[in-house]
Amino acid sequence: MILETARRVLQIEADSVREQIANLGPDFVETVREITASRGRLCVTGIGKSGLVGQKIAATLASTGTPAFFLHAAEAAHGDLGMLVEGDLVLALSYSGETPEIVGLLAFARARKIRSVAITGAPDSSVARSADRVISMAISREACPMNLAPTASTTAMLAVGDALAMAVSENRGFKEADFAALHPGGVLGRRFLKVRDLMRTGDRVPRVSASTPMAEALHEMSRKMMGITTVVDGNGALLGVISDGDLRRLIERDMKLLSRTAGECIHPNPKTIEADAFASAALTRMEESRITSLFVVDGSGRLEGALHMHDLLSAGIS
Repeated sequence: MILETARRVLQIEADSVREQIANLGPDFVETVREITASRGRLCVTGIGKSGLVGQKIAATLASTGTPAFFLHAAEAAHGDLGMLVEGDLVLALSYSGETPEIVGLLAFARARKIRSVAITGAPDSSVARSADRVISMAISREACPMNLAPTASTTAMLAVGDALAMAVSENRGFKEADFAALHPGGVLGRRFLKVRDLMRTGDRVPRVSASTPMAEALHEMSRKMMGITTVVDGNGALLGVISDGDLRRLIERDMKLLSRTAGECIHPNPKTIEADAFASAALTRMEESRITSLFVVDGSGRLEGALHMHDLLSAGIS
């Protein structure tokens, strides 16, 4: 019985979301265009369960490139209407369409020539008539056995809000790099860290010239603790690298290795990466090439920094 109830609820809610595919039409398209073109902020408002959904929609919009905030409709009537200014756009949520606080807020907006859009399950309601544009999200029934508690309606409203946020984001041309800039913290922030955020620079980068004796090159490798050193020319361009593995192979063939110069022992064409690449891409490149270090070069091939596998793992890149 318990599982049957749970499955029935999920089926009704899934059906309510599917119904919205047919509900979307010209008003949705024009709303996306209006939000995209707006120079102001998007004020999302609601009350009760619709208000809770509105908070999530506002957060999703803000995190995907649309300046948005949530304004509780009841608080608005007690002084918070001052948060609305000319140039803003109001997105009002009310499934019943008869929420008096929403109607009052929309009347305030209209008096100040602030345009508004209503998302409601009742396109002929008071809220719908008070808005400049209406997006209908009517459903067949609630998932509540008594058809009373907001369940399927809030799920459908949230889904329509997500559809609106994603359509606006795509219409704005919002890219992965933009998303990264807005999510510098937590797991998402780590996912979008750039190589330049983690790379070693300055004296932390192992480097020698082609004329450096191998004894000194070996000391540089030990001092910088990367198990590898770069070999650069007089302009700082990366010529190649010498790694621990290279040393072992060279010693097997020539016991007089230490009498040579770094230029004579160089391994050309090392794996490199750009500073603006994502750190996750650097990890992938290391894993695919079975190496533990990458060197960062600019467009002219000059050495800018170094990145070790430990630097990535310490930053939580995995």
